[in-house]
Amino acid sequence: METDTEKKALGVSGLVAINMCIIFSVRGFPLLAEEGLSLVFYLMFSALTFLVPTALICAELSSAWPPRGPGGVYIWSREAFGTKWAFLAVWFQWISAVVWFPTVLSFIAATIAYIFDPSLADNKIFILVVVLSIYWLATLANLLGMKEVSWISTFGILSSLFITALIIFLGGLWIVEGRPVEISFTLDGFLPNLESMGNLAFLAGVMVIISGIEIAAVHTDAVKNPKRSMPLAILICTVLSCTLLLLGSLALAIVVPQEDISLVAGLMEAFEFFLKAYHLHWLAPIIALLIVSGSIGEITSWILGPSKGFLVSAKDGVLPPFFQKLNRNGIPINILITQALIVTALMCVFVLMPSVNSAYWILTALNAQLYLVMYIIMFVAVIVLRHKKPDVPRNFKIGGGMIGIYFVAMVAILGGLFTLILGFFPPSQLETGNIWFYELFLSLGIVVMTIIPLLIYGFRKAHWKTSDAQGQE
Repeated sequence: METDTEKKALGVSGLVAINMCIIFSVRGFPLLAEEGLSLVFYLMFSALTFLVPTALICAELSSAWPPRGPGGVYIWSREAFGTKWAFLAVWFQWISAVVWFPTVLSFIAATIAYIFDPSLADNKIFILVVVLSIYWLATLANLLGMKEVSWISTFGILSSLFITALIIFLGGLWIVEGRPVEISFTLDGFLPNLESMGNLAFLAGVMVIISGIEIAAVHTDAVKNPKRSMPLAILICTVLSCTLLLLGSLALAIVVPQEDISLVAGLMEAFEFFLKAYHLHWLAPIIALLIVSGSIGEITSWILGPSKGFLVSAKDGVLPPFFQKLNRNGIPINILITQALIVTALMCVFVLMPSVNSAYWILTALNAQLYLVMYIIMFVAVIVLRHKKPDVPRNFKIGGGMIGIYFVAMVAILGGLFTLILGFFPPSQLETGNIWFYELFLSLGIVVMTIIPLLIYGFRKAHWKTSDAQGQE
């Protein structure tokens, strides 16, 4: 029999490792590099108004209502508002991940193109074929079970950290040797261009890059001394991830002209500059494979995570028994297959958009907006639960009493609303095609993705609920 101490095996280092796997990705380097030196401002703003408040809120909620596996957002929202709002929250978490998959997959496809022919990075048919092949293979791999594919995620984060260290080293060497630099290290370069909302639109993309910490926060019940470990791990993870993102993005920005940065192929473009300058062309395929393995590891972690959270609502009677089906490995097979079919349909956006870059961005913007709706529900829930259930023990609690919880939650809510609104403005740095298509796509995306869960909830049947579910109306 394990004791409570033995079960609580996670310390600060373990929490940092889990959080880094979730919120750190080299895929964000090109998007941040588009902003030049002002990426420092964007990262600082996003960390202070989103990442840190979100992590603190998730830590408190998960310490009071530790979920049985993923599904924390559903459980927290259900405790605060009931089943309907809980389903809306977990729906937005799941569908935003579905919308996100084509973006990271297109990044992988563009990187693979550099192994064979860099011009293929702008070929939409090549991108489409590679994206669908990789995603369906990753889905099938996840059906084998978490243990069988966990090594892919582990190797992936190690690959990403190696690539990050390499590009930071090469960028530092580039500056030390006095080579030409494409950005200006001045105060004007640091401050964002506020002439139009379109210049700030990339902030929504930055939020996406550092989101997802609510998934890692569900491990609070396994943490040793959570009152000390959680805030310390959050601080370390925030500083570490933002520093790596900052340095990696700057390394890319100093060698690739801002107007030439590709959101899907920018990382390999930067390495092409470095490898050509240092006569290391033979490293290109190896670097591309490491970048691909890092991103595939990221996808592998995300394919199953939100789907298991979705399964919690299915067992609670909101979804029909079809979505409750597990295979012999305990994987929600029908949810994963449905998810794969939706991702396949979403890839058609690449045919409608004028370029791979614009397709990448419009899906990133929609992903950010859907995800932020979920976060705003969660931010309000933490305030409601302090009032509604103050006596529920919390191993970790945001300090400052009610003033403290209101301050942290309101910073997060206002930051989330501001970023959600920004997403409706096409970025001035990109050609996104017809403005009406852009606005209509995002508006309809949010409206349709809100109506669907409400219809599903309205048509639910009492017999859908499993015997071990404990929902509330």
